[in-house]
Amino acid sequence: MRLLHRTLKLWISAALLAASIVTPALSLADPGSDETQKILEKSLSVVEIDREITKIEQKQQQIEQSISENTSRLQIQENDIAAAKQRAGERIRAYYMGEQEDWLGALLSVNNFRDFLTVLDYIGLIFERDQEVIGSYQQSYRNLQQNKQQLEQLSADLIKTKADLVAQRERAVALQAEVDRSVESSKDPEKLKQMIEDLGNFWNDVGLTEVRKYFKALDQAMKDFPDFVKQYDGSLATNGLNYTLTIKEEDLNAFLRSKNTLFNNFSFQFEQDQVIAEGQEGDLKLRLEGHYTVTDDPKNAILFHVDKLIFNGLTLPDTTARELEQDFDLGFYPQQMMPFIKATAVELKPQLMTVKLKLAL
Repeated sequence: MRLLHRTLKLWISAALLAASIVTPALSLADPGSDETQKILEKSLSVVEIDREITKIEQKQQQIEQSISENTSRLQIQENDIAAAKQRAGERIRAYYMGEQEDWLGALLSVNNFRDFLTVLDYIGLIFERDQEVIGSYQQSYRNLQQNKQQLEQLSADLIKTKADLVAQRERAVALQAEVDRSVESSKDPEKLKQMIEDLGNFWNDVGLTEVRKYFKALDQAMKDFPDFVKQYDGSLATNGLNYTLTIKEEDLNAFLRSKNTLFNNFSFQFEQDQVIAEGQEGDLKLRLEGHYTVTDDPKNAILFHVDKLIFNGLTLPDTTARELEQDFDLGFYPQQMMPFIKATAVELKPQLMTVKLKLAL
């Protein structure tokens, strides 16, 4: 991977040198200048938002397909339920319009106890069949209502997805227009276009994969978080029905490094109401800023939220942060440590995170 990075870096440097030789009269902008940094950041945001648009379009197609399938299934169910309703109605009408008297007459007309039991068995079988018919209708009706609810939810999801798609397309167009204007007004548009293209290729070919690799490693490590409490048994203190879990910054980093050597060049920092995680491998630099919240939906958990994601000094758009937050779970679940407790609050201070817990009565 480092060889690829060095090769790409040398290629870009050679391209920039060639550009300066061909156009010696131009004063080339510093690639690390604030102006260039902002342009590159916006161009990378366009790349990521375009990727988000592709995902939304795929989701829209899936929802439309589901709606089509559910609509067809609904039509079949409506036909089935009409037939089941008719059968159930016939049995109910028969029962309440004299059939029970026929059953009684059949029982009274038998000549011996053996025949009496035989007729009784027949009546029992008929009654069970009637119950099956009525039960089938009731189940069909429940399935129909459930399918209708699913269809309504899918329709609502489709409306939201289309709105998201429109919003992201407008956002991408606006950002691309800003990038185009900045490029055209720069001292060397061709050089800047090349830098933008190289950055986009590098991010798609290497950067995104590497970022997701770190998030996946964090996800896997946090699944073993109950091991942290066992490893640092002094981190959990009790006070009557209340518990306090104290997580030191240095202990968390040691725990993560014990789980994956990838974290040897990566560290967590606890600040006031904020978590910062950053590291570097070769030419790749990653900085993650976020915070924790306590939730009970769908179960008690301490969830991590990505507030900012910075790749090689460039802030990635919120769409990337949300995607990584959804795809990888960096939170932890107190009830995996002890089933009878639940988290009530989490507090972040420099070098220290404190989780308040209580008995889940």
